[in-house]
Amino acid sequence: MSASRKGTITVDGEQVAISNPAKLLWPELGITKLMYLEKLIALSPYLITHCRGRYLTTIRWPGGVHGESFYQKNCPEPAPAFVQTAEQGGIRYVQLDSLATLLWLGNLACLEFHASFDRIGESLFPSEWVIDLDPSLEEEPRIMEAAILVGDLLRSIGLASVPKTSGATGVQLIVPSAGDVTFDELRTIGLFVGTYLTQVHPELFTIERLKANRGDRIYIDYLQHYAGKTIAAPYTPRARIGATVSTPLTWDEVRDGARIADFNLLTIEGRLASRGDLLQTVKPQLLRPIYDFVSQSKPSP
Repeated sequence: MSASRKGTITVDGEQVAISNPAKLLWPELGITKLMYLEKLIALSPYLITHCRGRYLTTIRWPGGVHGESFYQKNCPEPAPAFVQTAEQGGIRYVQLDSLATLLWLGNLACLEFHASFDRIGESLFPSEWVIDLDPSLEEEPRIMEAAILVGDLLRSIGLASVPKTSGATGVQLIVPSAGDVTFDELRTIGLFVGTYLTQVHPELFTIERLKANRGDRIYIDYLQHYAGKTIAAPYTPRARIGATVSTPLTWDEVRDGARIADFNLLTIEGRLASRGDLLQTVKPQLLRPIYDFVSQSKPSP
């Protein structure tokens, strides 16, 4: 299809309408909507894997990253027949379960995909535990150092984790769960971990919820991981000038001072071809023994 005309593409037998394919979404990098859809096709096996079965929130930027944006929770209307939805709390969420649906959303200038922590129809036992390291500074040179300290602590209590860039300024540590603890029990573990780290590294970490009271410290957000809340999905693009992508890393990359900006729509295809999905390299972890231990310690916030 010409980049200057409207049209449709056929994806797995479904017709997906494409409009304004020449619109610049990331002007600094010259990424048009058509190029973006091509990148989504490359990302689709990974992005869909981590969004499937979850309630999806997107952020739409109709005029590109320098325009206005809005959150989209309810399924946009009209929706093609191939788009599946799931209702929760009176909201009809899109289920991102196919390439056709992903490209339909991409054509609507959905530039970010945020997946719920809870799975559709399963709200009690999460399939992973996520610790979100949220910098107070827009540019935080210590973020990889912080990730190493948290990862080392998790390793010391017997937990393997995968670091992932948020694609913005932060890093998340993901611990695949065997499904033996609840969201509330994970919050108890998170409080324990956060409190310990703030006591040992008070100049670097905080668990203070009010951003105005954090100074320049990195917030250990253990509260975000909860049913009904969302996170930037693994492999989602981000609507930032550099077209960054939320990307799982190796611990060697973190120790070498990986730069969040280096993982973007222009580099992600080669990385996935050589490394695959790093989130699949860690098996589900048993978290019940950790909870049983920390629930008896009762750290103070």
